[in-house]
Amino acid sequence: MFTKTSASAFIATAAAIAGALAADSAVASDHKVTVALHVSTQGLDLSQPADARTFYTRLENAAWIACTRGNRADLVPVDNPKRCYEDSLGSAVRTARQPLLTQIYLGTHTLQEAALQGIDTRVLASK
Repeated sequence: MFTKTSASAFIATAAAIAGALAADSAVASDHKVTVALHVSTQGLDLSQPADARTFYTRLENAAWIACTRGNRADLVPVDNPKRCYEDSLGSAVRTARQPLLTQIYLGTHTLQEAALQGIDTRVLASK
């Protein structure tokens, strides 16, 4: 079973990437700001397909919000929201190392895209 602590850690990583990408487009003299969103696994068992799908949807939504509407407080929007989203989502899936999340990711991404994100598809063989 996937613990709440590790879920928080990998979501923070994904959100940090989104925030760093947003901050990179800011003027050099500006301070970098990280947009971080917490996505909870509370009440979910990531070894169950329906729960893994629910959590993956939460990850998708958080990545999109962090990369698009996370530009509050006068932050400069990212230059490429789609790339930011893909990098944030890929980072979350990579860090989670959960076979069902990886399978769901591969339902809409190629093995090559997964490899570019550093997602270890060998976790599928351990299932």
